[in-house]
Amino acid sequence: LSLAAIEVQSMRVDCKVASRFAHTVMTTKALNTANASQEVFFEVDLPKTAFITNFSMLIEGRIYVSEVKEKEQAREQYESAVSSGLTAGLVKASGRNMETFSVSVNIAPQSRVTFTLTYEELLQRRLGSYEIMIGVRPKQLVQNFEIVVDIYEPNGITFVDVNGTFITNELLPLVKKTVTDKKVKMKVSNNPLTLCISCNCKFSSTSNRPHTINFLLIMPYSDVLVFLFQIINGYFVHFFAPDYLPQMPKNLVFVIDRSGSMEGEKMIQTREALMTILSELHEDDYFGLVTFDDTIESWRPFLSKATPENVTEAKEFVKTIEARHMTDINKGLLFAVDMLTSEKSHSFPDMSMIILLTDGRPSSGQRDLSKIQENVQNAINGSMSLFCLGFGYDVDYSLLDTLAKQNDGLARRVYEASDAALQLQGFYDEVATPLLLEVNLNYPGNAVTDLTQSHFRQFFKGSEIVVAGRLQELETNTFQTEVSKFGIRLMVSTKEILVSERGKQAKFSWTNNKTLDGLKNSVKFLIILHKIWKMHPYHQDYLGFYTLDSHLFSSNVHGLLGQFYHGVNFEVSDLFPGKDPDKQDANMFVKGNKLTVTRGWKRDFRQDVKNGENVPCWFIHNNGTGLLDGVHTDYIVSGLFKTI
Repeated sequence: LSLAAIEVQSMRVDCKVASRFAHTVMTTKALNTANASQEVFFEVDLPKTAFITNFSMLIEGRIYVSEVKEKEQAREQYESAVSSGLTAGLVKASGRNMETFSVSVNIAPQSRVTFTLTYEELLQRRLGSYEIMIGVRPKQLVQNFEIVVDIYEPNGITFVDVNGTFITNELLPLVKKTVTDKKVKMKVSNNPLTLCISCNCKFSSTSNRPHTINFLLIMPYSDVLVFLFQIINGYFVHFFAPDYLPQMPKNLVFVIDRSGSMEGEKMIQTREALMTILSELHEDDYFGLVTFDDTIESWRPFLSKATPENVTEAKEFVKTIEARHMTDINKGLLFAVDMLTSEKSHSFPDMSMIILLTDGRPSSGQRDLSKIQENVQNAINGSMSLFCLGFGYDVDYSLLDTLAKQNDGLARRVYEASDAALQLQGFYDEVATPLLLEVNLNYPGNAVTDLTQSHFRQFFKGSEIVVAGRLQELETNTFQTEVSKFGIRLMVSTKEILVSERGKQAKFSWTNNKTLDGLKNSVKFLIILHKIWKMHPYHQDYLGFYTLDSHLFSSNVHGLLGQFYHGVNFEVSDLFPGKDPDKQDANMFVKGNKLTVTRGWKRDFRQDVKNGENVPCWFIHNNGTGLLDGVHTDYIVSGLFKTI
């Protein structure tokens, strides 16, 4: 908000994060203290990956609600609205990670306006952590300033770091933070002080850049296959991140622009980053280096294994790269593709990647952008991934973005700054450790609709695969998901056993004697069918479920049974006669509660599946009240796809 006659009375940011999804509401109240109408400008910085869901203005008791449009459509309508004197807002780029939403409105003298902006964002997992960015830029004195962030992650939070570009030592007392294992609450409030951001006052810098508060969260994933499945109001979301898997070796070719515009600091930073990246190659990787201007030069015309000797020689080549002539992106990329495809053999890894680094537009060779895209896509033909890094503001970023998306990769802009080499290395760190190739998450067609992307060419360590969709009501209350480099699904009922693998299904009866292969290093379960007399008035056949090696479970395993897999600290004392003269009662001290327990015996079928083994145990009364985390009804839902 700007203009001296405009008094910013309050600014409040409410951010709520649950299960990696952030919902942020920014509310600003201002007063026109002048005796004439004034134009009020409202600007908010929001993350580039966020999307606006609502914007409204309250003026003199009347609410004006905006219509949110897609960016391309919005730009045309924005220009038309402004030229007609109408109120309209537009989102535009603002720095590396933020975009600016700006809107202006004419306010009568002595009138108030309240701006409310709501945006949402699915947090992206990068290098094993999640980051929340909240941008603030009022540009003048704010009487009441407050940021409140509530984070809830049912899977747990192991680490939280909070920093703000405007939080100086003088402002530290204004920051209140509470952290538990699953929740974070953070509040920044200027009461009774006043806070001015991005203007000349002792509480902030004079910079006009957007100031941010950053939350770095690390949420735990289990040591076994992670397939976190959440259902809310008939919709489901899967978070898939098996970081424990061994690293896949890869074929990697760097394609480096050495045209004249790379002269100077860009080339120095590129060489510096490549020296570091080469040192971090895995010895099972194969790599190549290709440089291009209007001619092509490679370190070697073939891929080399990343042995210490080869890496040392490659570094010597990197030192010789100098900026020269024109830019032939088409020829440079096709040369790299040919290098990766011509020597394909059983000795080479299955995972192939190209990383293109350029700062310019095509100025030599093929310059038709659509033709370049077509040539590269036809040459790659789905056999490898292309990642594009664009240097500076002159680069044709839309070309790079399209090239990457057409070839199972992504594009990033490298900003010309002192940390450009770190930006390059940081990007490489995100794709340096592939764990899976060709990941398919398959769902029964009659069980889900509105499914998001469920095929992913590759999965990198520290990232995350997210699939969402809508569940259909099924009479059988059954829902299965198969993850294909895994692909085994087991369904057990008292009637039969179904085993599915890679689209094939086999059915077994309980009388079959069958061993399943392909489950090495997996958690082992024992499921026993307990038969009841068919004429019994109310008992039915039931399944006994036993875990043979619960030590392989993550420390976060929970549920009615899972909460006990890693042991519970308890103490039993003060034995006394119970209602049954043959069974003693005692006091058990567990989880801060004093419970009455009864001595008894139970059969353990883990060793002897036919007869079982009698083992002593303590029986808990009242359905486990006091021992369970909550009560037993907390673990019961009305249906498989219900949350109540």
